[in-house]
Amino acid sequence: MVPSDLKYMKRALQLARRGIGKTTPNPMVGSVVVKDGEVIGEGYHRGPGQPHAEVEALARARGRAVGAFLYTTLEPCCHTAKRTPPCTDLIIQCGVKQVVSAMNDPNPSVSGKGVQALRRAGIQVVNGLLEEEAARLNEAYVKYVTTGKPFVTLKIAMTLDGRIATREGVSRWVTGPAARRDVHRFRSRSDAILTGIGTVMADDPQMTARGVGGKNPLRVVVDPTLKIRRDAAILTSLDKAPTLILTTSDAPATKRDYLQRQGVQVEEISSVKGIIPFAAILKKLGSLGVVHLWVEAGGGLNGVALRSGEVDKVFCYIAPILLCGDDAKSAVSGKAVETLAHALHLKDLKINKIGADMKIEGHCVAAPT
Repeated sequence: MVPSDLKYMKRALQLARRGIGKTTPNPMVGSVVVKDGEVIGEGYHRGPGQPHAEVEALARARGRAVGAFLYTTLEPCCHTAKRTPPCTDLIIQCGVKQVVSAMNDPNPSVSGKGVQALRRAGIQVVNGLLEEEAARLNEAYVKYVTTGKPFVTLKIAMTLDGRIATREGVSRWVTGPAARRDVHRFRSRSDAILTGIGTVMADDPQMTARGVGGKNPLRVVVDPTLKIRRDAAILTSLDKAPTLILTTSDAPATKRDYLQRQGVQVEEISSVKGIIPFAAILKKLGSLGVVHLWVEAGGGLNGVALRSGEVDKVFCYIAPILLCGDDAKSAVSGKAVETLAHALHLKDLKINKIGADMKIEGHCVAAPT
């Protein structure tokens, strides 16, 4: 490896980030074609059905790729069970001399096979350059293709004393406008936003991404007995975003039929003592193609999610205010862990000030034993 390899791979990662929130169910990928020390082509994957990053970069090289180096953030694909041709075939046809990739594709239909195809064709392959950065960029994709479950980010907006609403349930607004804009930005990058029926009934949220220019995610409500009101904001705005309600066999059939006639997707999941297990929620959403799930809920569902061990990342926005009492609504409720040895820890912390609020972001890990 030479210093220029790092430079070109960093550029490929920079290009890949342009696909944030746009490529599901595909990964974000960036590619750079270099010949005689000159960048002759660049590309990134823009979305499903669009050319892959390598294809776009080679097209921009305009036939000059013979003997060139191709830098790509993910192993080039070699399978045909998709809407676009295999990238390895084009790389071979263009006469590329060497491919430098950041990581193998974790998708079982690809993993390692693209590298093998290139090497069989006499192309040198170097793998693993900036692998950690590449894997973090596509952490949602990696989890989805290896487990079938969405990557879960849980968002909490709370006071300095850990409360999300007053004793009367008033939560608008705990945090300031800058923090709320940040939340809408991350909503737009997610495939689905999940909340519970308690939050829908108390706050009547729209569950859309506003003021950030992105897409609206699939809106998902956990409602075991279909308590949702017919005039709820998410039901009177079905033209803005697709809406899914997860319920149980305890829900009345007439309410279910009504919702489906209005255009709401209703899916039944088995419950345990009236509660739908969070793992079952993820299994269902994974089967529906949700790769990145954003959770914005009340203390009850937050507690169920966090105790399940299925939350991958937490975004916590903390306002410099205190509600000063046990009767204010808690950010996480339910039965707590018994000892610190069972506590959920956050690693890879990022702490930033957003307006008047603080934002703490980290990946979830179990406490060391």
